[in-house]
Amino acid sequence: MTDEWLEELPLDICMQHLREHSVGRIAFAVGDGPLVFPVNYLLVEGPGAQWLAIRARPGGVIDRAPVQVAFEIDQIDTARKQGWSVLVRGTLHRIDADAADFRNRFDPEPWVLAERDSWLAIAPFAITGRALHAAAIDWAFHVRAYL
Repeated sequence: MTDEWLEELPLDICMQHLREHSVGRIAFAVGDGPLVFPVNYLLVEGPGAQWLAIRARPGGVIDRAPVQVAFEIDQIDTARKQGWSVLVRGTLHRIDADAADFRNRFDPEPWVLAERDSWLAIAPFAITGRALHAAAIDWAFHVRAYL
């Protein structure tokens, strides 16, 4: 077998993954330690800027998160021992959902709609990704031996 290998993903592949998915995890530190929560999100891309739109419960833990946050998405294939992840580090901003038609244009459509009236955006200052590629299996027998 050849060894598995770890690849740093280029920004365009990271952005592609962020475009194709809608569920990730937001993480931030609070006084008694780090917290991580699953959230629905929408990647919003504009001229020279991108950010992640999320909705939270007003006054809830995510709504009270500090300014510095991390956001992560991934896909894991446990059977083949491979996968990828994208990490976004950025600043969390509270958004007026009625401004600039934000509510209609950038809704991340959370799975749980009840009380998700706090609109937030993560403005990235770093987007990085990694992919773990499985080891290639060297077969002991050649396929022609069975024909």
